[in-house]
Amino acid sequence: MAISFDKALGIHPAALQFRAQRAEVLANNLANADTPGFKARDIDFASVMKQQLSTQGNESAVALEKTHPGHVSGFIDEVEGGELLYRIATQPSVDGNTVDTQREIAEFTQNKIAFDSSFTFLNAKFKGLSTAIRGQ
Repeated sequence: MAISFDKALGIHPAALQFRAQRAEVLANNLANADTPGFKARDIDFASVMKQQLSTQGNESAVALEKTHPGHVSGFIDEVEGGELLYRIATQPSVDGNTVDTQREIAEFTQNKIAFDSSFTFLNAKFKGLSTAIRGQ
């Protein structure tokens, strides 16, 4: 009997990938906290996952790989399956920067906890699959 990794692992590989992308976006916000006019951005993770769940069963909408050596793996303007949104400023600043450092750190920490949880879940799934394959 063949094992379908897509069915066995569910949405978790895509969730890990988007959590990693969100960490990159949040880190970019923190790096530009003192840049005049910089607008904080974020990924609407819930809408991305909702779209992933609706496409699961069809060909996955997650296709984030370099297909040509000239492609750059730099900062993203759009996330596969969802877009990168501008964050609404909670406290207006004189220089036009919308980064709230405390909020970014809190969001980054929450994202890391969710990433670690998904990673732990996937690790347990792989251990279970490995045990099943060995017949133990």
